[in-house]
Amino acid sequence: MKTLNDLKLGQSGTVIRLGSSGALRRRIIDMGITPGAVIKKIKAAPFGDPVVIVVRGYELSLRINEAKEIIIEE
Repeated sequence: MKTLNDLKLGQSGTVIRLGSSGALRRRIIDMGITPGAVIKKIKAAPFGDPVVIVVRGYELSLRINEAKEIIIEE
């Protein structure tokens, strides 16, 4: 299984499920990252944290620990 963190810049994938629970899961869902959503990784900070993604037509910035909780398929 791949996570959002495993994508290289410019790659995209479809969300399969969310691996987290509690407040982090709620925050991810509130941002529109739900199963079936297509995500594209477009930018990363110099040391890799945070990353910028496009989901549902808008850009989001996520920390690495949040990106590791999003299970995707390419």
